[in-house]
Amino acid sequence: MPRTVTVGLDGSPESRAAAEWAAREAKLLGLPVRLVHVWEPAPEPPAQAPLPGAETYRRWTERVPREAAEGLRLRHPGVEVRTEHLPGRPAEILTDEAADAELLVLGSRALGGVGGFLAGPVGLSVVAHAERPVVLVRAGEQATDEHERDPAGIPSAAAAFRPVVLGLDTAHPDEDLIRFAFEAVHDTQDVGQELKRYGGAHAAIALAVNEAAFEAVASGLRRGGKLVMVALPAQGTVRVPIFDTVLGGTSVIGSIVGTRQDLAEVFQLHAEGRTRVIRESRPLSSVNESIDEVLRGQVKARIVFDLAEGG
Repeated sequence: MPRTVTVGLDGSPESRAAAEWAAREAKLLGLPVRLVHVWEPAPEPPAQAPLPGAETYRRWTERVPREAAEGLRLRHPGVEVRTEHLPGRPAEILTDEAADAELLVLGSRALGGVGGFLAGPVGLSVVAHAERPVVLVRAGEQATDEHERDPAGIPSAAAAFRPVVLGLDTAHPDEDLIRFAFEAVHDTQDVGQELKRYGGAHAAIALAVNEAAFEAVASGLRRGGKLVMVALPAQGTVRVPIFDTVLGGTSVIGSIVGTRQDLAEVFQLHAEGRTRVIRESRPLSSVNESIDEVLRGQVKARIVFDLAEGG
């Protein structure tokens, strides 16, 4: 089953901000948003108490994810939004739901500064027990908050995304955490712009079948740089800006299989830790769903099927 960007929604301003952030992230990742509202069944009140019963309370709480989903679909066209209404204890249910999610998004109270992420007991429990990434979003978080300031000093969605900060225990580095941070950079940053920040690439070897990948690395070449095209784009064409190519003196080279020297250089780069293989291991039984994800463009890299996990 394809992963989703899952949101714990309770109707609070914090959780609504989390839903907005999740919709923006889901668009970058090409994944659907799943709004999960957890309600704890209320006991039936005594006959003499003028309080709504459990069924009335349940129907009222069902409005929360439904109305939130309608708003997200209007503000984020093209993003698939699903809703789920589950009974139980919020901390336990959300921890279970995180296991099948690409990431779980929760709201937090905004107090400002690094210490501004104040999570309640539910959030603290989920962060402590979830095995998938959990993102905390402050109330009032806006799309422009994720971007650098423009030349006028104003945060703008047209500016580059702000850097991804990775807090790491250098004595015991976690590979999954490092991978998540690098994937976050890949999903949000303009690759060409990032390369230009470091002077541009002398050469780029394009191995992806997505034409957007070719165009991104081509825009990040330095003067006189070379783009080596190895893979074949799915659409069979790649757009190269003639003006920038001529003035920058860049060149595009085609290579069907490469040479032994090319292969030796690639292995050497990897041995030096300058390249990283992005792959995902799945059981063979998920082959049909995986093919569907590939066709929808939702797979970030290569999928390796484990024959030992079922067929």
